[in-house]
Amino acid sequence: MSDETPYTAITYGVEERIATVSLNRPEARNGYTLTMAHELEHAFLAADADPGVQVVVFTCVGKDFSVGADLSGGSFDMSMTDSAADWQEPAGRCSKTIYGMNKPVIAALRGVSVGGGMTITLSCDFRMAATDSRFSFPFSRRGIFPEGASVWYLPRLVGVSRATDWMLTGRLFGAEEALHAGLVTSVHEPDAVLDAAYELARDIIANTSEVSTAVIKGMLNHLSGLESPIPVHALDSRLIAGLPGHADTVEGVQSFLEKRPPNFPLTVPDGLPQWLPWLDKKATP
Repeated sequence: MSDETPYTAITYGVEERIATVSLNRPEARNGYTLTMAHELEHAFLAADADPGVQVVVFTCVGKDFSVGADLSGGSFDMSMTDSAADWQEPAGRCSKTIYGMNKPVIAALRGVSVGGGMTITLSCDFRMAATDSRFSFPFSRRGIFPEGASVWYLPRLVGVSRATDWMLTGRLFGAEEALHAGLVTSVHEPDAVLDAAYELARDIIANTSEVSTAVIKGMLNHLSGLESPIPVHALDSRLIAGLPGHADTVEGVQSFLEKRPPNFPLTVPDGLPQWLPWLDKKATP
């Protein structure tokens, strides 16, 4: 997909260093399609590569985030542009792309978010829900299997017992249960959840270092599951040893001492320590 090709299943825009990616099939309650998977992968990679973007908000057009796979054709669309051996299921393409991003992604959810319509958000850094939000992982009720690498993400977010409950029963649950379990970070009125996501994005932009945020996100994703803290300490030591000459550190300390907002000079990806083991040398979309 070229930059000139308009999106048909999503919308994308950038304003004040915030990229907004919205599912845009409200007539189908944002049923997930292969086209949507292609476009989401392209949009998230574009946002991550854009120096004018610092935070991404992932939301929807309409009252439902997504009802999951679009089954209007009577079955799952398994069209393949690659060989079967190289084929990637559509929800995982989105969640994997978000997982690999340097920039934080905030999901603003409302209405129904079920199946693939929820698994695509599990790698987001924040999930904010509305009071009318309803969630389900209904795979066992459809005779299918989990996707989006959800059996990896979900237990890390809510624990094995709760993930087992939701996955094996496929039952529908609401925003309060999701909040108490840790699936979502906050709950808002339906018309306020997107504004809350933008408020969080603006706070991150105004007060944090792009480079520090990207490195911390990478550390949480790649180091928190290791069996031992020893390799984490080794990486910490290398990062901390470089602080005296790190431009963002100099600005962060100076702004603290001068009691003023920081103006961090470094940007992502150029300002990242290139030796970080998880850096993926992705091609520009």
